[in-house]
Amino acid sequence: MQSLAFPQYRFKTKSNENKRFIFDPIRKKFVVLTAEEWVRQHVLQDLITKGISTSRISVEKQFDVMGQQKRFDVVVAGGNASIALLIECKAPEVTLSQQTFDQIARYQLALKANFLMLTNGLHHIYCQIDHENGKYHFITEFPTNELQL
Repeated sequence: MQSLAFPQYRFKTKSNENKRFIFDPIRKKFVVLTAEEWVRQHVLQDLITKGISTSRISVEKQFDVMGQQKRFDVVVAGGNASIALLIECKAPEVTLSQQTFDQIARYQLALKANFLMLTNGLHHIYCQIDHENGKYHFITEFPTNELQL
């Protein structure tokens, strides 16, 4: 698979019936290794390496956005049942654009995270949400200190 803008990690993989699988440490199972899953697994390893407890991380869960069922990629839980970080992963060939940002912004309306991360594995966009004023503040680095509880 393609090299990404993350540290290099060792992944547990296997092949079965002409498909490749990668082990997801959060879901505790092997999942089909697609380009987007490659990015998601790098994100998960990066979160774990940054000291985020696996008990705070959720992957690919369904939720409701204005009456429609959607599925987020990764969420990091905060205190008091809040969501500290919402992450949307795209395959490396997907350009991060206003359209891809609009998707995570729609999810944000329902989930009310404190931070957003949009990544295609090659480029990352980070935002801090100002809930009081309804604004996004783009930040240049992953909010490691703010996510430590």
